Amino acid sequence: MPTTPESSPGAVLLDIDGTLVDSNYLHVHAWVQAFAEVDRPVDAWRVHRAIGMGSSLLLAALLGDAVHELGDRAKKRHTEHYAELAELQRPFPGARELVRAIADRGARTVLATSAGPEELERLLAVLDVEDALTGVTSAKDVEEAKPDPDLVLTALEVADVAPGRAVLVGDTVWDVQAAERAGVRRVGVLSGGVSEAELRDAGAVAVYRDVAALLDDLDDSPLAQTW
Repeated sequence: MPTTPESSPGAVLLDIDGTLVDSNYLHVHAWVQAFAEVDRPVDAWRVHRAIGMGSSLLLAALLGDAVHELGDRAKKRHTEHYAELAELQRPFPGARELVRAIADRGARTVLATSAGPEELERLLAVLDVEDALTGVTSAKDVEEAKPDPDLVLTALEVADVAPGRAVLVGDTVWDVQAAERAGVRRVGVLSGGVSEAELRDAGAVAVYRDVAALLDDLDDSPLAQTW
């Protein structure tokens, strides 16, 4: 459990895909190809609706009863296709500056992502902010991915702060739901392709167009409670 006193700096927990890095639609494309190649085509809009879930939940949601037969093959093909698209990944405008601004204000910064080890390595290279981070949590650190709260709870342990001293920034309802279940305040961004209404209905206390807009409003945003 976190041991820092209430007066100590808090933490900002940041999702990566769709929040800091423009990658959600690359994932959609890779999954659409993967499902087609295992002879179980899935409409792209349905894939997009599941982006942000852990891969096991995504596969179960989109393949249904066929997940036991086709899930491993589809996941492997997705990984291969996504790696081919890696050069298209880029940080959103303001992403690096936001991470550094949070750290400069004294809050702890933890990246909390459902990405696997290989994807995480590429994402960290794209972001290039490791010197400003308190830590990183990913799929390898938890048993259950978002919307289960495990990833958020693990990020709190890395930051060594209580839930009430943290804010999560994410782009999907799964991010928001995971944070809510962990007792952490939630801020949404629209850059992942999910509407403001859906993010607010899921429990976001504020929603911004993207991280650049959040950066512009940083000291008046819910994140300011962490410093």
